[in-house]
Amino acid sequence: MTRRMGSLVWRIILLLWALSVILPIIWIVYQSFKTNQQFFADIWSLPSTFQWSNYSKAWTNLGVGQSMLNTVYYVGLSLFISLTLAVVNAYAFTKMEWKLRNIVWSLIMLSLFLPGINILVPQYTLMRALDLTNSLNGLVLLASLPLGAFELLLLGSFMRSLPKELEESAFIDGATIFQVVRKIIVPLAMPGLVTIGIFKFVALYNDFLGPFILLSDPDKYTVSVNMYAANAMMEYKSDWVTLLAGLVITVIPTIIVYMLFQRKIIEGATLGGVKG
Repeated sequence: MTRRMGSLVWRIILLLWALSVILPIIWIVYQSFKTNQQFFADIWSLPSTFQWSNYSKAWTNLGVGQSMLNTVYYVGLSLFISLTLAVVNAYAFTKMEWKLRNIVWSLIMLSLFLPGINILVPQYTLMRALDLTNSLNGLVLLASLPLGAFELLLLGSFMRSLPKELEESAFIDGATIFQVVRKIIVPLAMPGLVTIGIFKFVALYNDFLGPFILLSDPDKYTVSVNMYAANAMMEYKSDWVTLLAGLVITVIPTIIVYMLFQRKIIEGATLGGVKG
């Protein structure tokens, strides 16, 4: 009886937590279909007619369309480079023997205890010295080149579980180390790569501080910075329904990714934890 009561209490708590997340999203969605007059008259009422033009205005007038293209370039290229480097580095740390490996691994793990905001000033100084400020390519390098401890931990747990005999057989057959990684290691570690890729996608898509500090040209803004700038414009325009429509557009990609890959996230994280 006590266990059932405890389970019921936890279900109620989780339901309330879910509602606290879902209800604001629902509110934003139906407010985005109103006119500004309806919005200011009653923020809780449903729209009398659906104003689809709010979305076209957000796409063009607020620059959501251009910022989405910039974000696709930034996230896509950063994701490809960072995952490639994660595979190479995880293989080097888990499958290869070399001097100072344990020391370097320990130093990388120490980065888990360092707040990321502490490196913003050195990063900006470096980007300015390389003349890569106000550049999407510089932003890509800044996001993809640093070695992530989380990626190494998760992907390394997969690679450690792979039988070494597979690599040895491939080497005996004349395969190079790059062929072994590409044809054996990567396919077998794909659940870990998918999990890392999803987390990395969400982090890059929602990244604000890096693009905000490095980018000064509105035509190069990513989604997060563009919505921040659009929100600041509302102090003078008060076109809130268009802003809310822009918010809905920018949220859609992350919701789609999570709906498509939520099972992969759970399976990958759980499997990585068991094998590690």
